[in-house]
Amino acid sequence: MNKTGLVHIYTGDGKGKTTSAVGLAVRALGSGFKVCYVSFHKRPELYGYAEMNSLRKLGATVINIAKGHPHLDSSIDKDEIAQQVKSGMQMVSDLIKNEDFNVLILDEIIISVRDNYYSEEELIFFIDHKPESLELIITGRGATQSLIDHSDYTSKIVKVCHPYDKGIKSRKGIEF
Repeated sequence: MNKTGLVHIYTGDGKGKTTSAVGLAVRALGSGFKVCYVSFHKRPELYGYAEMNSLRKLGATVINIAKGHPHLDSSIDKDEIAQQVKSGMQMVSDLIKNEDFNVLILDEIIISVRDNYYSEEELIFFIDHKPESLELIITGRGATQSLIDHSDYTSKIVKVCHPYDKGIKSRKGIEF
């Protein structure tokens, strides 16, 4: 296993941020690494998110925090989501201290920062205090320059075109 864990960011307005993170998780699992995948603002009970089930079957620990997002569901309380993100990140901090994970994915955590549910300073503190050997992958639209400055890899995924722009709805197994 790697002794030096690096920090990856997948950001931008294009499709493929979660897909890239999940691909890395599959590669790591296939190499015998212990992987934890944590998603934010997703609702697997509504949309499936088959990647979560696939990662579980391959042996990853899968956790879902702050289900949903007020931009997509006006019945969701912003303060409650912020509290869920904060308590969820505390749980993740405790988990990585007690479990020997090689890879941690915080899928859509950048959305939590962008929308003020979790502060940029808190995420940077988390990055700076992660176990040295832990490979950390964070995803979401809107990574700030400060976050990028704390990464070793940053990939900006840019939308050139998307079927949604032509009125084509998200398709199971392709977009979700």
